[in-house]
Amino acid sequence: MTHEATEHGKGGVYSSKGKEFTRDTRYINDRIVAHPTAPDEWPVEPGRYRLIAARACPWANRSLIVRRLLGLEDALSVGMPEPTHDADSWTFGLDPGGVDPVLGIHKLKDAFLARFPDYSRGITVPAIVEVSSGKVVTNDFAQITEDFATQWTAFQREGAPDLWPAERLDELREVMQRIYTEVNNGVYRCGFAGSQDAYDAAYERLWTALDWLEQRLTDRRYLMGESITEADVRLFTTLVRFDPVYHGHFKCNRNKLTEMPALWGYARDLYQTPGFGDTVDFVQIKQHYYIVHTDLNPLGIVPDGPDLSGWLTPHGREALGGRPFGDGTPPGPVRAGEEVPNPLV
Repeated sequence: MTHEATEHGKGGVYSSKGKEFTRDTRYINDRIVAHPTAPDEWPVEPGRYRLIAARACPWANRSLIVRRLLGLEDALSVGMPEPTHDADSWTFGLDPGGVDPVLGIHKLKDAFLARFPDYSRGITVPAIVEVSSGKVVTNDFAQITEDFATQWTAFQREGAPDLWPAERLDELREVMQRIYTEVNNGVYRCGFAGSQDAYDAAYERLWTALDWLEQRLTDRRYLMGESITEADVRLFTTLVRFDPVYHGHFKCNRNKLTEMPALWGYARDLYQTPGFGDTVDFVQIKQHYYIVHTDLNPLGIVPDGPDLSGWLTPHGREALGGRPFGDGTPPGPVRAGEEVPNPLV
């Protein structure tokens, strides 16, 4: 998640009066690939890198889900910053002494500056850091998870699902692009709108897309049909935050997710699938948005609601058929030390 480097507010300024929200997408575009052939390509090597991914952030949450679904825990360690950050950086306040135990740093910014001493853009998660040098390799969240699926194959678990089916690749990319622009980023376009006109336009775009998804998921279990793909991961991280955060905090309030039968059933189906709900920490999610966005919520009061027990209720989506992991198998138990501290599942 991107934040501006400013001292205004705990986490920076997100909404600018009179302006529509435009995400800064200037990421570090280096890749970690099986067979590097270019200067900006790094080799896949188990143990060489550390994934930094805050549970609170939807863009980071997707990397945690994909890492777990594919069974990359042995090849790629993970560090998890605390849910709130200041205007300067994500920090490791959940670790003893406020220091990441592998990288030995207090702030993720240190890894960015280790590689780029004059780095002036947002310090974002997920990020992958080379352990030996302490230098950030990439924070390109979309490419990170694609490469987990397509470049880290030698280190995936036996039975890892195919999240990028070759026979559906063009449609998959088209669906994911619409989800990103209209839904993943659409909720932010509403929440950080700086004028009524900007908000109204963003609101209309968001609900047009959510209505399209409601229809698409009425007669198919997953976005691409019978099995989970990367598209489902990308949509899930927004849906799981919708009622706790986006409905009220971001004014995406035409209706709640729980009032959309197909999307609500679909979201519960995924939440109850190993690899999804066991990466979600609703406490951290609410703390992040309501405390960090001081220009939207100046007093930092975190709401007690909504009631989240519905996430564990039967969803009935099995009636649509399908095999969640295709020819693969579910991931095993969550690794020791990586458990969600406030689990529903």
